Amino acid sequence: MKDTLIIIPAYNEGKTIGGLLDQLLNTDASRFADILVINDHSSDNTKEVVSSFGSRVILVNHVFNQGYGASLKTGYCYAQRRNYRYVIQMDADGQHALINLSRMYDRMTKEGAPDILIGSRFMEGSISFPISSAKKIAITYFRFLIKRSTGGKITDPTSGLQMLNQRAFGYYAGYQNFDLKYPDANMIIKMLLLGYRIEELPAVMYAREEGKSIHSGLKPILYMIVMCISTTSVMLRYRRKKRGQGID
Repeated sequence: MKDTLIIIPAYNEGKTIGGLLDQLLNTDASRFADILVINDHSSDNTKEVVSSFGSRVILVNHVFNQGYGASLKTGYCYAQRRNYRYVIQMDADGQHALINLSRMYDRMTKEGAPDILIGSRFMEGSISFPISSAKKIAITYFRFLIKRSTGGKITDPTSGLQMLNQRAFGYYAGYQNFDLKYPDANMIIKMLLLGYRIEELPAVMYAREEGKSIHSGLKPILYMIVMCISTTSVMLRYRRKKRGQGID
């Protein structure tokens, strides 16, 4: 067994998932990583496309649609039970260039590596695509939220391209440790407050060619409101826990 598991949540990605898996199996990533696709009860042919790869790709099917966060949690639990050292989470829509994977692996397997490595679209050396004004506002707000609450600087808090070591994804796999609905800036804040080390790496990303992003249209603005509530909840629980430790 390889030491890394690539986790790909997929919901109605039948048009893109086949091409992505075919490329993954023919890149350097296949040297160090197994591939796990979590089919979140898609209504299209996602299950059939992934199944066509046979034993080369691990497939887990949710019996009902649970959402992006729950799909990631399934991947974390799978990786923990099978004792992988690292996980890489990436999207099924082809936005994350596969060249990122080897770069992330090289960084995470060196001395002094962080617990979580985020692929950023906004660092020097990164290559990305234009994003909407609404999403720019949301990203700027999330950066402020992270800086204000933890002192940390994260340039791309909504990036779905991340690599985690066993300590980090093992924590996420624990009961109620991971947000099953909206895992985003709130989880970055939580992990920083808990003392986990997070770094970013310049990433190459492409525009989605098929389907619709979960952050399309005005959704980023509504997402800001949800994230503000979620982040407040994270910080209140953290402060309550610290006070409790002080009493003990």
